[in-house]
Amino acid sequence: MLTKEAKEGVMSPHRRHDTDTGSPQVQVAILTERINTLTEHLKTHKKDHHSRRGLLRMVGRRRRLLSYLAKKDVNEYRELTKSLGLRR
Repeated sequence: MLTKEAKEGVMSPHRRHDTDTGSPQVQVAILTERINTLTEHLKTHKKDHHSRRGLLRMVGRRRRLLSYLAKKDVNEYRELTKSLGLRR
């Protein structure tokens, strides 16, 4: 789980305006941070299958949001994947 401060730090570079919390760019950034922290957790807790299922759901949601963004605005998609270091 991300703290409020960590979430603000992740959201601020990807916002479109000051109160933006729901744009696909912000959602993908938050999901990416959660996926990274959960991946580190699963490296030490290999048998935590319930968290692994949650990780797979988050990866699927991020993939769908990225597909939507690629259809909607290719330049924003490329910029976002480059800034987050995603391979796609």
